[in-house]
Amino acid sequence: MIKIPGKRVGKRLEHSKVFGNHLHHKIPSNADLLITPLVDMFVIIVLFLIANFSATGDVLMMSKDIVLPEANNVQDVQLVPVVMVSMEQVSVSGTVIGRVDDLTREEYLNIPALEEKLRDMKKQFEDLHSYAKDSEGGFKGDINIQAHKEVQFKIIKRVMFSCASAGYNNINFATMQLGSNKPAGETAAATP
Repeated sequence: MIKIPGKRVGKRLEHSKVFGNHLHHKIPSNADLLITPLVDMFVIIVLFLIANFSATGDVLMMSKDIVLPEANNVQDVQLVPVVMVSMEQVSVSGTVIGRVDDLTREEYLNIPALEEKLRDMKKQFEDLHSYAKDSEGGFKGDINIQAHKEVQFKIIKRVMFSCASAGYNNINFATMQLGSNKPAGETAAATP
């Protein structure tokens, strides 16, 4: 319980005959903390943050290094793993897989690091859905490739082969919608 303190005198006047005699008792400085209002305040903050969270944000992270090609026949982008191919590097969900210069020198048809990362992501997805016993949300093999429009086809072919080898057979390309009523900068996926 918090008590309202009485009058206090300064340290200099504490021992004076006029002011100091009646104020020799110490006022307790500790007070109990009331938890209920504190919990109420945090609940209100959490509810406010949940109410203002927008789950309909951008599905693709736009990079300044990637200029997307334009297409006429497009669909809306789905929330699936994204392979980003810029002129310098290949990355999956923010993890850099390799440099494009190194990948053009190699003669393999697949990219082993990309294939391994995608297999790990597929296993995590399947484990999560089997743990949740989700029968209708099975793995569909969807993936989006967000590639710079001037990347060599040799790199795109290797990325596509690696995706298919890892079990991602439904490959979509992120594009800008050409001459549409959508706002500038909105992305869509073109299915090959």
